[in-house]
Amino acid sequence: MKNQKGFSLIELLIVVVIIGIIAAIAIPNLLASRRAANEASAISGLRMLTGAEATYQSTVGNGQFAPDFAALQTEGLVDSVFAGGTKSGYAFSINRVLGTTTNPPLFNAEANPTQFGGIAATGTRSFYSNEVGVLYADTTDVANIAAWGVTATVRVPTIGGPLTN
Repeated sequence: MKNQKGFSLIELLIVVVIIGIIAAIAIPNLLASRRAANEASAISGLRMLTGAEATYQSTVGNGQFAPDFAALQTEGLVDSVFAGGTKSGYAFSINRVLGTTTNPPLFNAEANPTQFGGIAATGTRSFYSNEVGVLYADTTDVANIAAWGVTATVRVPTIGGPLTN
């Protein structure tokens, strides 16, 4: 009888198969957790952006909303990362409609995943907000703010629905 030391090939293959099974279970959960964290960050970012726009309007905007992220950053209402327009796998955009003597000032803000769908998805929902402060979500990759169906007179998006949490 020989003095055997170490593992046999079969034992090593069994260990590799067990590690593969554990990875197959864990990796999808990890990706889902990352997408959920990105979506939570996007929701938080839109809430912060809505507050920043309201602060800008009531302080330095003379009743008008900020035209872009740079104006909000100049006033210290958003940080440099957020002012870049992309954060935590979401691309943010804003636009404003100047108020007149007959029409109030308006703004629209949205957050879309930088990668929608697939294994590398950064999110599965797009988000929208405006001066009213209600956040809306839709499970499609919304192309732009106009695709939400909002106008100067219709301030409720025609797609998606309000967040209830």
